[in-house]
Amino acid sequence: MGVMAEESQSTIHVLSGCTAVGKTEWALRWAEARGAEIVSCDSLLFYRGMDLGTAKPSAAERARVPHHLIDLCEVTEAMDITRYIAQAREAVAAIASRGRPVLVTGGSGFYLKAFFSPVADDVTVPAELRAGIAARLERDGLPALVAELQSLNPAGLGGLDVANPRRVTRALERCRGSGKTLLALGAEFAARPGAFVDFRLELTQLERDPAELNERIAARVKIMLEAGLVDEVRRLRAAGLEKNLSAAKAIGYREVLAMDDGRLGAAELAGEIVKNTRGLVRKQRTWFRTQLPAHRVIAAKDLRDVESLFVGNHA
Repeated sequence: MGVMAEESQSTIHVLSGCTAVGKTEWALRWAEARGAEIVSCDSLLFYRGMDLGTAKPSAAERARVPHHLIDLCEVTEAMDITRYIAQAREAVAAIASRGRPVLVTGGSGFYLKAFFSPVADDVTVPAELRAGIAARLERDGLPALVAELQSLNPAGLGGLDVANPRRVTRALERCRGSGKTLLALGAEFAARPGAFVDFRLELTQLERDPAELNERIAARVKIMLEAGLVDEVRRLRAAGLEKNLSAAKAIGYREVLAMDDGRLGAAELAGEIVKNTRGLVRKQRTWFRTQLPAHRVIAAKDLRDVESLFVGNHA
């Protein structure tokens, strides 16, 4: 243990890195050595039953160290950043109140960024308003929504991508839901403190040589399939997986669904999952480089002990 209560209450340690880089084992080792508890920052570990395809920590691993924000909801229930932040704050506060260090680990960029800067505003969009705008998009097309948005924002739309239906829809929802312009909302958002501004944050990113990481990805996909990934996806499909688009489009799950629908051959399944996972890793690397504050990057091959994970790394 050997950790001062003052540090436990003021510091959030964050361990991130690409899929299959080895975060889980190093997080477990560090948490065991320091008497810490782990807060998950993975956007798919929220869902009960999504175990193999997400490489969710096993029951044995969770018995080694207390974990939080895993298995929060059914696969049919959508999870969003606002709910995540609220529950992460509760978990962090509870861990700190016990005088234990906090270790956040995961590779989901948007959720990870929430620890370092504001990522969501307080605009509430009633369900009926959201449904009405969606119906209008379907009925009248994107130009009608852009025209309404322009009428509500005489000073301009800033850098909004008006060719992107999702972004235009969300912008219109926020303007009508708040009664404010995009510029006003943007100014308010920029002035907001982060959800964890009262904590010191130490961020370390694990990395591996691309060739080594590719080998680890292929090995992990093989293990997932041998452990029963196809059966897991079929069970979840029967439980309503496809009602949750984010979950149904997750790598590993979407490929099995495509195979079962006849859009992908069984012999191609493993290769397709590996290919798409490698594509995700490329996106993750770009995200970590461009969206996160300056942080320590360490090669997994250079790690000798858990004390090497967080050294002189204050964000």
